[in-house]
Amino acid sequence: MMKLSDLDLPSDARILGDADRAVGGVSQDSRQAAAGDLWAALPGARVHGASFAAEVLGRGVDAVLTDARGLDLIRQAVDDLGGLTVVLVEEPRAVLGAISAQVFGTDPGQPRLYGLTGTNGKTTTAYILDALLRGMGRTTGLIGTVETTIAGVRAPSVRTTPEAPDLHRLFRTMREHGVEDCTMEVSSHALAQHRVDGALFRVAGFTNLSQDHLDFHPTMNDYFEAKATLFTPAHSQAGVIVVEDAWGERMHAAAQVPVRSLSGDPDREPDYLLVRSEDPDRFVLRLPDGAEVPARSPLPGDFNRTNTALALALLHADGASADELTRAAAGLEVVVPGRMERVHETAPLAVVDYSHTPDALDKVLGGLDGTGSPLVLVVGAGGDRDATKRHAMGAVAARRADVVIITDDNPRSEDPALIRAAVLGGAREAIAQGDARTAPEHLHERASRADAIEEAVRLAGDTGTILVAGKGHETGQEIAGRVHPFDDRQRTREAIAVRSGHPAPGRVQD
Repeated sequence: MMKLSDLDLPSDARILGDADRAVGGVSQDSRQAAAGDLWAALPGARVHGASFAAEVLGRGVDAVLTDARGLDLIRQAVDDLGGLTVVLVEEPRAVLGAISAQVFGTDPGQPRLYGLTGTNGKTTTAYILDALLRGMGRTTGLIGTVETTIAGVRAPSVRTTPEAPDLHRLFRTMREHGVEDCTMEVSSHALAQHRVDGALFRVAGFTNLSQDHLDFHPTMNDYFEAKATLFTPAHSQAGVIVVEDAWGERMHAAAQVPVRSLSGDPDREPDYLLVRSEDPDRFVLRLPDGAEVPARSPLPGDFNRTNTALALALLHADGASADELTRAAAGLEVVVPGRMERVHETAPLAVVDYSHTPDALDKVLGGLDGTGSPLVLVVGAGGDRDATKRHAMGAVAARRADVVIITDDNPRSEDPALIRAAVLGGAREAIAQGDARTAPEHLHERASRADAIEEAVRLAGDTGTILVAGKGHETGQEIAGRVHPFDDRQRTREAIAVRSGHPAPGRVQD
């Protein structure tokens, strides 16, 4: 327990009520706040958290962090504030991380933290880094888009990076379970919303930057600036930056902590040089001192060699030797749910991937070249998200795949037909310009995602490759406010089983 008076608060903070009140936790979600917690009642996009004051205080919560508007709402909801302590600050979200770290006893060395940011590759690199750490005999934790793991125990994730109170509570749980090292995906949303405040990463990694989340960030520059805050003393001690393009070079230059560069281009003179071999999965990572680490990417696609190299470089930057890395890499096996996940190995090869940006889709399709013909793609775009990338998604699809089937992703509250039309427009424009791989007669639209997958299996035949892109590990499809059970991996396996004349997994054949 910690007294509110013992908290290190900003100079503008005021404590109204009993300053010696002790709290044992911090909660932001009004549904989870319990007696003994400091409840963070924050302004939201649609409603202020303090609007739920009557419900929360009725459960015995007697300490609140909020702003002036929140205090007004609390006064409207509660007749007597005599038994309540309020920590009043101008921007409560901006101090929530630091307060959570103090209450939950966050220690930057227990567990040691490794952070990953970038548009694509965060999840895969995090899984690879976690596997390398386990290969070095460490007890690990993982926090990311797919799941949270604590010493081998897994639970689904709600978002890529948890809210600050949940994050610091997780760190405390990890300490209690003996976790030595924790790998985290750090989203631009989390950085902009102060969710990782109070967490200090020993080494942070940057994968790449391409168009995404422009529904949240006004411009690509704003998106970049949010990512760049990870490489400041408030959040990290050191970093490794992939410098394969102008964004990577800019991130390397903007970093305010010591960083090293990683690239497969020797002309960039990177600190870590990725030397590719003729084997599409193997490479050598040349370290700054000239030592070499032979390795193999556990997942297909040249971009996954870069992801694997980044994971190795992060560990080297934190003190691992070339010999330690070589031993850990020798036995590296990783399955990342919904990331280049092979759901059917024999012809037709079927792969499910989370690629939902033009750049990610381009790289994944490129990684499947030569695996089977025709290359059949099932793709769509999400609703209530960056609408400007839909046209580009369609264009990439037509340029890279033999057959393209445009379908629904997660339409959310938008009209699915309008989303499909935007993606189709990009594909048709690429075809009209004459630089598409997809012929006009091989561009299809199927509103039902299940029908689209079945059509892809039929068109791939016995020799093709199928890529179902966009949803990856997700097990639901959000349509008009409802989430319907839907797993691309399961549906693809079932469609292939039905076409081959075998009963689908889990079904009884009459």
